[in-house]
Amino acid sequence: MATYIGIRHPGHFHGLPVHTPAASVPLPAADTVAWRLECDYGEETDFTDLWQQFLDSVDTTRVGALLIGPWWREDYTPFAPVRDLLVAHADRFPALRGLFLADVVGEECEVSWLRMCDITAVLEAFPLLEEFTVRGCGQEGLALRPIRHTALKTLRFESGGLPGDLVRAVAASELPALERLDLWFGSSWYGADATVEDIGPVLSGGAFPRLRHLGLQNSELQDEIAAAVASAPVVAQLETLALSMGTLSDTGGEALLNGQPLNHLTMLDLRHHYLTGPVLDRLRKACAPAVVEADEAEEDYWDEDDDGEPERYVAVSE
Repeated sequence: MATYIGIRHPGHFHGLPVHTPAASVPLPAADTVAWRLECDYGEETDFTDLWQQFLDSVDTTRVGALLIGPWWREDYTPFAPVRDLLVAHADRFPALRGLFLADVVGEECEVSWLRMCDITAVLEAFPLLEEFTVRGCGQEGLALRPIRHTALKTLRFESGGLPGDLVRAVAASELPALERLDLWFGSSWYGADATVEDIGPVLSGGAFPRLRHLGLQNSELQDEIAAAVASAPVVAQLETLALSMGTLSDTGGEALLNGQPLNHLTMLDLRHHYLTGPVLDRLRKACAPAVVEADEAEEDYWDEDDDGEPERYVAVSE
Protein backbone atom coordinates (compact mmCIF):
# COMPACT_ATOMS: atom_id res chain seq x y z
CA MET A 1 0.00 0.00 0.00
CA ALA A 2 1.37 3.42 -0.92
CA THR A 3 2.28 5.93 1.74
CA TYR A 4 -0.27 8.70 2.09
CA ILE A 5 0.81 12.25 1.32
CA GLY A 6 0.77 14.69 4.18
CA ILE A 7 -0.54 14.70 7.74
CA ARG A 8 -3.89 13.12 8.55
CA HIS A 9 -5.64 11.07 11.20
CA PRO A 10 -5.56 7.36 10.29
CA GLY A 11 -8.94 5.65 10.18
CA HIS A 12 -7.27 2.36 11.08
CA PHE A 13 -4.10 1.66 12.98
CA HIS A 14 -2.37 -1.68 13.46
CA GLY A 15 -5.27 -3.37 11.67
CA LEU A 16 -7.97 -1.94 13.96
CA PRO A 17 -10.48 0.91 13.52
CA VAL A 18 -9.50 3.99 15.50
CA HIS A 19 -11.89 4.87 18.32
CA THR A 20 -11.87 8.04 20.42
CA PRO A 21 -13.86 7.53 23.64
CA ALA A 22 -16.76 9.89 24.26
CA ALA A 23 -18.80 10.21 27.45
CA SER A 24 -22.13 9.58 25.71
CA VAL A 25 -21.05 6.54 23.71
CA PRO A 26 -20.75 3.02 25.19
CA LEU A 27 -17.21 1.70 25.18
CA PRO A 28 -16.40 -1.06 22.68
CA ALA A 29 -14.59 -4.24 23.69
CA ALA A 30 -11.02 -3.36 24.54
CA ASP A 31 -9.42 -5.55 21.88
CA THR A 32 -11.67 -4.53 18.97
CA VAL A 33 -10.39 -0.98 18.37
CA ALA A 34 -7.27 1.14 18.37
CA TRP A 35 -7.83 3.59 21.21
CA ARG A 36 -7.13 7.28 20.56
CA LEU A 37 -6.80 9.54 23.59
CA GLU A 38 -7.06 13.30 23.16
CA CYS A 39 -7.69 16.36 25.27
CA ASP A 40 -10.39 18.72 24.03
CA TYR A 41 -9.19 22.29 23.66
CA GLY A 42 -10.30 24.43 26.58
CA GLU A 43 -11.74 21.56 28.61
CA GLU A 44 -10.87 21.25 32.29
CA THR A 45 -9.72 17.62 32.11
CA ASP A 46 -5.97 17.43 31.58
CA PHE A 47 -4.19 14.44 30.07
CA THR A 48 -3.25 12.96 33.44
CA ASP A 49 -6.93 12.81 34.37
CA LEU A 50 -7.87 11.49 30.94
CA TRP A 51 -5.23 8.79 31.24
CA GLN A 52 -6.50 7.71 34.66
CA GLN A 53 -10.08 7.58 33.36
CA PHE A 54 -8.90 5.33 30.56
CA LEU A 55 -7.09 3.01 32.97
CA ASP A 56 -10.17 2.85 35.19
CA SER A 57 -12.79 2.27 32.48
CA VAL A 58 -11.05 0.02 29.90
CA ASP A 59 -9.51 -3.41 30.35
CA THR A 60 -6.07 -2.27 29.28
CA THR A 61 -4.69 -5.81 29.45
CA ARG A 62 -6.58 -6.42 26.18
CA VAL A 63 -5.66 -3.16 24.41
CA GLY A 64 -3.69 -3.97 21.26
CA ALA A 65 -3.23 -0.49 19.76
CA LEU A 66 -3.07 3.01 21.20
CA LEU A 67 -2.81 6.48 19.67
CA ILE A 68 -1.98 9.64 21.63
CA GLY A 69 -3.70 12.69 20.17
CA PRO A 70 -3.49 16.28 21.48
CA TRP A 71 -2.36 16.09 25.11
CA TRP A 72 -2.74 19.77 26.01
CA ARG A 73 -5.82 21.79 26.96
CA GLU A 74 -4.79 25.30 25.87
CA ASP A 75 -1.10 26.10 25.50
CA TYR A 76 1.03 23.46 23.78
CA THR A 77 2.87 21.50 26.47
CA PRO A 78 5.86 19.12 26.30
CA PHE A 79 5.24 15.46 25.51
CA ALA A 80 7.64 14.20 28.20
CA PRO A 81 4.97 13.84 30.94
CA VAL A 82 2.85 11.73 28.57
CA ARG A 83 5.88 9.58 27.76
CA ASP A 84 6.44 9.13 31.49
CA LEU A 85 2.84 7.99 32.01
CA LEU A 86 3.21 5.40 29.24
CA VAL A 87 6.42 4.08 30.71
CA ALA A 88 5.13 4.06 34.29
CA HIS A 89 2.04 2.03 33.34
CA ALA A 90 3.58 -0.23 30.70
CA ASP A 91 2.73 -3.28 32.81
CA ARG A 92 -0.96 -2.45 32.39
CA PHE A 93 -0.67 -3.06 28.61
CA PRO A 94 0.71 -6.59 28.08
CA ALA A 95 -1.13 -6.94 24.74
CA LEU A 96 -0.07 -3.60 23.26
CA ARG A 97 1.46 -4.10 19.80
CA GLY A 98 0.79 -0.78 18.04
CA LEU A 99 1.58 2.70 19.39
CA PHE A 100 1.27 6.10 17.69
CA LEU A 101 2.71 9.11 19.48
CA ALA A 102 1.36 12.52 18.51
CA ASP A 103 -1.52 11.69 16.17
CA VAL A 104 -2.08 15.41 15.65
CA VAL A 105 -3.05 17.24 12.44
CA GLY A 106 -2.48 20.84 11.38
CA GLU A 107 -5.86 22.06 12.59
CA GLU A 108 -4.83 20.96 16.10
CA CYS A 109 -1.13 21.88 16.00
CA GLU A 110 1.46 22.27 13.26
CA VAL A 111 3.88 19.36 13.18
CA SER A 112 6.84 21.66 13.87
CA TRP A 113 5.17 22.99 17.03
CA LEU A 114 4.70 19.60 18.68
CA ARG A 115 6.90 19.68 21.78
CA MET A 116 8.34 16.19 21.54
CA CYS A 117 11.08 14.53 23.60
CA ASP A 118 13.42 11.54 23.72
CA ILE A 119 11.14 8.56 23.06
CA THR A 120 13.69 5.79 23.63
CA ALA A 121 12.21 4.86 27.01
CA VAL A 122 8.88 4.02 25.34
CA LEU A 123 10.45 1.38 23.13
CA GLU A 124 12.37 0.03 26.11
CA ALA A 125 9.17 -0.20 28.17
CA PHE A 126 7.26 -2.13 25.49
CA PRO A 127 9.58 -4.92 24.27
CA LEU A 128 6.70 -6.69 22.45
CA LEU A 129 5.68 -3.63 20.44
CA GLU A 130 5.40 -4.38 16.70
CA GLU A 131 4.38 -1.03 15.20
CA PHE A 132 5.63 2.38 16.33
CA THR A 133 4.80 5.72 14.70
CA VAL A 134 6.04 9.09 15.93
CA ARG A 135 5.04 12.49 14.57
CA GLY A 136 6.99 15.68 15.27
CA CYS A 137 10.07 17.76 14.47
CA GLY A 138 13.53 17.94 15.96
CA GLN A 139 13.29 21.61 16.92
CA GLU A 140 11.11 20.66 19.88
CA GLY A 141 13.26 17.89 21.29
CA LEU A 142 12.43 14.74 19.33
CA ALA A 143 15.24 12.27 20.00
CA LEU A 144 16.13 8.58 20.04
CA ARG A 145 19.11 6.60 21.25
CA PRO A 146 20.29 3.45 19.43
CA ILE A 147 18.28 0.53 20.78
CA ARG A 148 17.88 -3.21 20.46
CA HIS A 149 14.26 -4.26 20.01
CA THR A 150 13.53 -7.78 18.79
CA ALA A 151 9.77 -7.49 18.10
CA LEU A 152 9.44 -4.22 16.17
CA LYS A 153 8.23 -4.77 12.60
CA THR A 154 7.16 -1.26 11.57
CA LEU A 155 8.92 2.00 12.46
CA ARG A 156 7.71 5.31 11.10
CA PHE A 157 8.79 8.89 11.78
CA GLU A 158 6.55 11.59 10.28
CA SER A 159 8.41 14.88 10.49
CA GLY A 160 8.84 18.25 8.91
CA GLY A 161 12.37 18.36 10.28
CA LEU A 162 13.97 15.08 11.34
CA PRO A 163 17.21 15.46 13.35
CA GLY A 164 20.31 13.81 11.97
CA ASP A 165 21.05 12.36 15.42
CA LEU A 166 17.74 10.49 15.32
CA VAL A 167 18.37 9.16 11.81
CA ARG A 168 21.79 7.93 12.87
CA ALA A 169 20.24 6.30 15.96
CA VAL A 170 17.73 4.42 13.82
CA ALA A 171 20.50 3.23 11.50
CA ALA A 172 22.57 2.08 14.48
CA SER A 173 19.73 0.22 16.21
CA GLU A 174 19.39 -3.55 16.27
CA LEU A 175 15.93 -4.32 14.90
CA PRO A 176 16.10 -7.89 13.58
CA ALA A 177 12.33 -8.15 12.96
CA LEU A 178 11.95 -4.80 11.16
CA GLU A 179 10.01 -5.10 7.89
CA ARG A 180 8.88 -1.52 7.25
CA LEU A 181 10.79 1.73 7.80
CA ASP A 182 9.59 5.22 6.89
CA LEU A 183 11.61 8.37 7.51
CA TRP A 184 10.21 11.81 6.62
CA PHE A 185 13.29 14.04 6.59
CA GLY A 186 11.62 17.43 6.20
CA SER A 187 13.06 20.90 5.74
CA SER A 188 16.22 22.48 7.11
CA TRP A 189 14.04 25.39 8.22
CA TYR A 190 12.50 23.05 10.79
CA GLY A 191 15.54 21.18 12.01
CA ALA A 192 16.24 18.62 9.26
CA ASP A 193 20.00 18.10 9.16
CA ALA A 194 20.36 14.41 8.25
CA THR A 195 22.65 13.52 5.35
CA VAL A 196 22.69 10.66 2.89
CA GLU A 197 25.68 9.27 4.77
CA ASP A 198 23.49 8.96 7.88
CA ILE A 199 21.34 6.32 6.17
CA GLY A 200 24.34 4.42 4.84
CA PRO A 201 23.88 1.43 7.19
CA VAL A 202 20.26 1.12 6.08
CA LEU A 203 21.15 1.30 2.39
CA SER A 204 23.86 -1.34 2.81
CA GLY A 205 21.25 -3.98 3.52
CA GLY A 206 23.10 -5.26 6.55
CA ALA A 207 21.24 -3.28 9.20
CA PHE A 208 17.75 -4.75 8.82
CA PRO A 209 17.79 -8.13 7.09
CA ARG A 210 13.99 -8.54 7.04
CA LEU A 211 13.23 -5.10 5.61
CA ARG A 212 10.66 -5.24 2.79
CA HIS A 213 9.48 -1.62 2.61
CA LEU A 214 11.67 1.48 2.76
CA GLY A 215 10.42 5.04 2.73
CA LEU A 216 13.02 7.81 2.44
CA GLN A 217 10.67 10.71 1.95
CA ASN A 218 9.80 14.38 2.33
CA SER A 219 13.42 15.42 1.74
CA GLU A 220 15.15 18.43 0.29
CA LEU A 221 17.91 15.95 -0.62
CA GLN A 222 15.59 13.68 -2.61
CA ASP A 223 17.85 13.69 -5.70
CA GLU A 224 20.87 12.69 -3.59
CA ILE A 225 18.83 9.99 -1.88
CA ALA A 226 17.67 8.66 -5.26
CA ALA A 227 21.29 8.52 -6.46
CA ALA A 228 22.28 6.56 -3.35
CA VAL A 229 19.32 4.22 -3.67
CA ALA A 230 20.20 3.54 -7.31
CA SER A 231 23.18 1.46 -6.21
CA ALA A 232 22.12 0.48 -2.70
CA PRO A 233 22.26 -3.25 -1.86
CA VAL A 234 19.14 -3.00 0.31
CA VAL A 235 16.95 -2.45 -2.78
CA ALA A 236 17.27 -6.08 -3.84
CA GLN A 237 15.41 -7.23 -0.72
CA LEU A 238 12.60 -4.66 -0.94
CA GLU A 239 9.08 -5.15 -2.20
CA THR A 240 8.06 -1.48 -2.03
CA LEU A 241 10.07 1.74 -2.11
CA ALA A 242 8.87 5.28 -1.38
CA LEU A 243 10.87 8.31 -2.53
CA SER A 244 7.83 10.56 -2.40
CA MET A 245 6.95 13.92 -0.82
CA GLY A 246 10.30 15.56 -1.54
CA THR A 247 12.09 17.55 -4.23
CA LEU A 248 12.82 14.69 -6.64
CA SER A 249 13.68 16.11 -10.06
CA ASP A 250 14.98 14.74 -13.34
CA THR A 251 18.44 14.56 -11.77
CA GLY A 252 17.23 11.94 -9.32
CA GLY A 253 15.05 10.31 -11.93
CA GLU A 254 18.01 9.83 -14.26
CA ALA A 255 20.02 8.36 -11.39
CA LEU A 256 17.29 5.77 -10.84
CA LEU A 257 17.15 5.00 -14.57
CA ASN A 258 20.92 4.49 -14.71
CA GLY A 259 21.03 2.40 -11.55
CA GLN A 260 20.04 -1.13 -10.65
CA PRO A 261 16.73 -2.57 -11.95
CA LEU A 262 13.63 -1.75 -9.92
CA ASN A 263 11.18 -4.00 -11.74
CA HIS A 264 11.23 -6.58 -8.95
CA LEU A 265 9.30 -4.11 -6.79
CA THR A 266 5.54 -4.22 -6.55
CA MET A 267 5.36 -0.44 -6.07
CA LEU A 268 7.58 2.64 -6.37
CA ASP A 269 6.01 5.71 -4.76
CA LEU A 270 7.12 9.01 -6.33
CA ARG A 271 4.17 11.23 -5.44
CA HIS A 272 4.84 14.94 -4.86
CA HIS A 273 7.73 15.26 -7.30
CA TYR A 274 9.37 17.65 -9.77
CA LEU A 275 9.98 15.16 -12.59
CA THR A 276 9.24 16.08 -16.17
CA GLY A 277 6.77 13.96 -18.11
CA PRO A 278 9.35 12.23 -20.36
CA VAL A 279 11.51 11.12 -17.44
CA LEU A 280 8.49 9.89 -15.51
CA ASP A 281 7.33 7.96 -18.56
CA ARG A 282 10.74 6.32 -18.86
CA LEU A 283 10.65 5.38 -15.20
CA ARG A 284 7.24 3.77 -15.58
CA LYS A 285 8.48 1.75 -18.55
CA ALA A 286 11.76 0.75 -16.89
CA CYS A 287 10.07 -0.35 -13.67
CA ALA A 288 7.26 -2.38 -15.27
CA PRO A 289 5.60 -4.52 -14.07
CA ALA A 290 6.12 -2.56 -10.83
CA VAL A 291 3.50 0.14 -10.27
CA VAL A 292 4.95 3.66 -10.21
CA GLU A 293 2.64 5.90 -8.22
CA ALA A 294 3.06 9.53 -9.25
CA ASP A 295 0.73 12.50 -9.43
CA GLU A 296 1.22 15.62 -11.54
CA ALA A 297 4.54 17.34 -10.99
CA GLU A 298 4.73 20.16 -8.45
CA GLU A 299 5.34 23.59 -9.92
CA ASP A 300 8.68 25.30 -9.37
CA TYR A 301 8.49 28.54 -7.44
CA TRP A 302 10.37 31.45 -8.95
CA ASP A 303 11.10 34.51 -6.84
CA GLU A 304 12.03 37.83 -8.43
CA ASP A 305 15.22 37.85 -6.37
CA ASP A 306 16.23 34.31 -7.33
CA ASP A 307 19.53 33.82 -9.12
CA GLY A 308 17.92 31.70 -11.79
CA GLU A 309 17.36 28.61 -9.67
CA PRO A 310 13.82 27.50 -8.80
CA GLU A 311 12.72 26.87 -5.23
CA ARG A 312 11.24 23.47 -4.47
CA TYR A 313 9.44 22.34 -1.39
CA VAL A 314 8.80 19.17 0.55
CA ALA A 315 5.22 18.14 1.18
CA VAL A 316 5.37 18.48 4.98
CA SER A 317 7.48 21.06 6.78
CA GLU A 318 5.81 23.47 9.19
